[in-house]
Amino acid sequence: MTISNRLVDASKKLELWMQQQALPLWSTRGINPNNGSVFERLLADGQPDLSANNRTRVQARQIYVFSVAAQQGWLEQGLPVIADIVNYLDNSARLEQHQAGYAHLLSNKGKILDDKLDAYDFAFFILACAYRYQAFGDLHALHQLNQLLALVDVEFKKDPGGWMEGNYASDKRRQNPHMHLFEAFIACYKATGEGKWLARAGEIFTLFETVFYDGKNQVILEYFHHNWQPFSQAQGQVVEPGHMFEWIWLLREYHALTGTPVSQYCDALYQKALSFGREPDSGLIFDEIGQHGETLSATKRCWPVTECIKASLAQAKAGDKQAEILAAEAIELLFEFYLSKNVTGSYIDQLDANNRPMAEHAPASTLYHIMCATVEAVNYCRQH
Repeated sequence: MTISNRLVDASKKLELWMQQQALPLWSTRGINPNNGSVFERLLADGQPDLSANNRTRVQARQIYVFSVAAQQGWLEQGLPVIADIVNYLDNSARLEQHQAGYAHLLSNKGKILDDKLDAYDFAFFILACAYRYQAFGDLHALHQLNQLLALVDVEFKKDPGGWMEGNYASDKRRQNPHMHLFEAFIACYKATGEGKWLARAGEIFTLFETVFYDGKNQVILEYFHHNWQPFSQAQGQVVEPGHMFEWIWLLREYHALTGTPVSQYCDALYQKALSFGREPDSGLIFDEIGQHGETLSATKRCWPVTECIKASLAQAKAGDKQAEILAAEAIELLFEFYLSKNVTGSYIDQLDANNRPMAEHAPASTLYHIMCATVEAVNYCRQH
């Protein structure tokens, strides 16, 4: 198979940006020198926002980023940076009554502001531990993984299947925490080879087939009542093209491990997301569409473009040659619209309906998406 030169060039450019610009910025200026934590965001001038509170899942996402960077040989000092973040979480966000996991939100001074346990957060705590173990053979991370799984199964498990939003009351259930738990469980299986992680991923795949995927409209539904009956559009049901792309990548990963047929879902989601989720003139990805493809929100976050890159590469691996070009185009869109031309290594998080920047700050959490897309592109080019 001959790989597209356009994709090779775009992937190399993205790799260099990550290695030479993003990682040097976020592993230094993005770290609070007073406690080793990750700053929640950088301002338009590249300086940290000292007033922003700290979401613990953002700390976990950056542990993932720096672990992957160390694996790739892009960050020599990754381990001490990660160790400081872990120490910060253990010292500031640990709840006495729980052996594993962390409170949801801390102040910029490291005080607990919201002590709820959140399933979306826990997906990233698990993902971070999986990559710490994979990158460094960290046995403490492996121990944490098992503690986290036990807590998730006790605190969040819910009939009829799946997990709750957390250990708190909620008027809905969402696919999004399950999608990220699916990602985390797959990562745990790859890191440890232990079948229990693939079994948990299998539970979520069943939910995907029976609950999340709307075969009639070929979209992913986001919001559900407690009995897994979907919200109607009138109740606030929206479709996020970015999540459709993200599921394609995850389903192809699951297929690679299990042999489970997924092409019927991936191909349908890919065509629908490309047909209705993209702005025709620019190729950028809308934040929200309706179940029938109508545009609900013409704003455009950065992360759906990274998920389009990953989905396109996954589809290309499955034999869709045109998907290589779409992956290259999506990388080019990152450079044209999102990767900052003013602050080396920073980025713009969201564009308005006219494709102008909406926010002045760069959330640290977005780097997780860009890193994952970068690694997927680099690995695809190496393999082909």
